[in-house]
Amino acid sequence: MNNCRHCEAPLKITFADLGHAPPSNSYLGFNDLVKPESFFPLKVLVCEKCWLVQTQDFVAADHMFEDEYAYFSSTSTSWLKHAEHYAVSIIDRLELDKGSFVVELASNDGYLLKNFLERQIPCLGVEPTLGTAKVAQSLGIDVLLDFFTEDLSRQVVSTYSNADLIIGNNVFAHVPDINDFTKGMKNMLSDDGVITLEFPHFLNLLKHKQFDTIYHEHFSYLSLASVTNIFERHGLKIFDVEHIDTHGGSLRVYGCHERSLRGVEDSVSKCIALESEFGLKTLEAYSSFQPEIDAIKNEFLKFLIQCVDEGKSVAAYGAAAKGNTLINYCGVKTDLIDFVCDAAASKQGKYLPGSHIPIVDSSYLDNTSLDYVLILPWNLADEIADQLDYLRQKGTKFVTAIPALRIF
Repeated sequence: MNNCRHCEAPLKITFADLGHAPPSNSYLGFNDLVKPESFFPLKVLVCEKCWLVQTQDFVAADHMFEDEYAYFSSTSTSWLKHAEHYAVSIIDRLELDKGSFVVELASNDGYLLKNFLERQIPCLGVEPTLGTAKVAQSLGIDVLLDFFTEDLSRQVVSTYSNADLIIGNNVFAHVPDINDFTKGMKNMLSDDGVITLEFPHFLNLLKHKQFDTIYHEHFSYLSLASVTNIFERHGLKIFDVEHIDTHGGSLRVYGCHERSLRGVEDSVSKCIALESEFGLKTLEAYSSFQPEIDAIKNEFLKFLIQCVDEGKSVAAYGAAAKGNTLINYCGVKTDLIDFVCDAAASKQGKYLPGSHIPIVDSSYLDNTSLDYVLILPWNLADEIADQLDYLRQKGTKFVTAIPALRIF
């Protein structure tokens, strides 16, 4: 029997079972197609004691975040704007300057820290994947090539100093040992320092049936209540929270030492109340999710099969992790989707894990006649549809599958 990765209580309640799938970012080369491919259980449970929603079994982190890990944050223009806006806001709010020290955990390709570097604010990235770290280093950003742990936090403090700002965008849900990670942030934080974490809000996953955001790299699915429990256990407190639009609806939480004189804003109690009203601390809130996502799967498959029956052509856009969850859960192969386009050069020429659908450059669409383009990263659907408007003018229709089939 599995135990909760935070409070260690036995896990008995299944929230979602998506069968078996390969890690969602384990894209394949041509030579990999003839080799055995690893599939792992993709089952999510909920802890009845601390209400942390979490994967039952997780793949070793070093297996998922390898040197050729293909997710580069800078690919999305909207994400770059989001990062810049955050940097300007937090620099002003905390009055950061040349005497401050900023650390970003999972700094990826430098998409965010470059904004601090441009303002001559000392910063450090911690990033376990070589490919993305090299890009950040080429921008002049100092990067520690490693996973963040409590032990590594001591190394940072002894080599550099305590951090006035610790940033973690879409990383807190990705760590298998969430207690050790939190201890590390606590240890590295300066006396009056601030932690900001961004993560998809579990409430939105539940409300809008965002089951495709479930994948092995996401070990936890976070509510404000569950994160508050984790912080409090390790001597930290959340003093402010913002609702942001990224990744289908996320939270940005602001944390500090428990002993800090920073007052707790009303935003915290309001968000906790919102979660309570939806019943996130009752088992009833979780019981209907599986049949609802099964219905989404069936509707999506009916659409694809109908397209085949009618001789309609379907391709996908955006070789995103969430798309791999959708495609593998539905059992879709190249008989239903011909190919997927992606703007990231690191993915082009490879194949989606599990389905083996080929990934091609976006320019491939220029000379291709398509009836439908399935946009897999639905959170960027409007941005992508605008980029591909020339296809719409030729008669192509766009499709998203979640939270329900949409053709536009």
